[in-house]
Amino acid sequence: MSKKFRVLCLCVFVLLALTLSVHAQDASTLELVQERGHIICISHSGYPGFGFLDEEGNFAGFDTDFCRATAAAIFGDAAAHEILPASSADRFTFLATGEGDVIYRTTTWTLSRDTDNNAQYAVIYFYDGQGLMVPTSLGVSTIEELDGATICTDPGTTSELNIADAFAARGLEYTPLPIEDDEEAWNTYLEGRCDVRTTDRSYLASYASTAFPNPEEHMVLDITISKEPLAHVVRNGDDQWLDIIQWVTFALINAEEYGITSENVDGFLDSEDPVIRRMLGTEDDFGGKLGLPSDWVYQMIKQVGNYGEMFDRNLGAGSPLNLSRGPNALWTDGGLIYAPPFR
Repeated sequence: MSKKFRVLCLCVFVLLALTLSVHAQDASTLELVQERGHIICISHSGYPGFGFLDEEGNFAGFDTDFCRATAAAIFGDAAAHEILPASSADRFTFLATGEGDVIYRTTTWTLSRDTDNNAQYAVIYFYDGQGLMVPTSLGVSTIEELDGATICTDPGTTSELNIADAFAARGLEYTPLPIEDDEEAWNTYLEGRCDVRTTDRSYLASYASTAFPNPEEHMVLDITISKEPLAHVVRNGDDQWLDIIQWVTFALINAEEYGITSENVDGFLDSEDPVIRRMLGTEDDFGGKLGLPSDWVYQMIKQVGNYGEMFDRNLGAGSPLNLSRGPNALWTDGGLIYAPPFR
């Protein structure tokens, strides 16, 4: 191979790399996802109820279902997705570098996260609070009785900061035991090397009910030390993608409010209600406003279900967790789940 030919090949390679780089920078997230043929969701792989591997080795859970619903909205195929498991520390890095398109991973919305990670929070989809799990043999019922305790925490999370604030505000002392690996943290707690495991109350309840050998030997104290509004997260600077992620959740909530389910959605296609017709794409083209097909909401509901179906299947009465809706009930039922209208 001549020197001139090698130089020519190198120039072509550099030009191609620069062209692809410019294309990636100029393309919107939706365009990149469509070109790839599937969405990549940053999520969990070991959080019962939210993101985990089922008995067949498939990703399942509440967060996973939001990913599936987004794939159905974009491609008409809920299977057109990939789950990228991430630790608490890695999730924002994976988003910033473009390795994932959206964080569907029990992420608490805070001011510092909203401003420090080149990220935007889309919509709160689950209202949680941080709790404290202890062995019943410890014989405590208040946080004051935990003065001097060793507490297993998750480094790089709001949980780690909240427990520090809660103890400092009460003049209490504790020994933090930060453990990055989730399974290791639970094993450390079960082996008695820490007195307390602290994280979101939903996670404490879900893990104990599904993974503990003797769940009755442990309890979540009747104490909530923080607000933990869980939200979906996207990169800054792509308003269309932010709108899509927001309205995926809003549509699933509105579908529950109107009683539209995966079982009966076909019967609503000839509805005379203009709101339902706009939602299901039989009147006007609200999907087009987002860059999505006109039947995007229909596809989500038909293939994945509405918000309530997703909750019940993964967290509620239809799951091993059997969590009550509580603040995550619709606003019409006294909860906080509320979505803007299709208009």
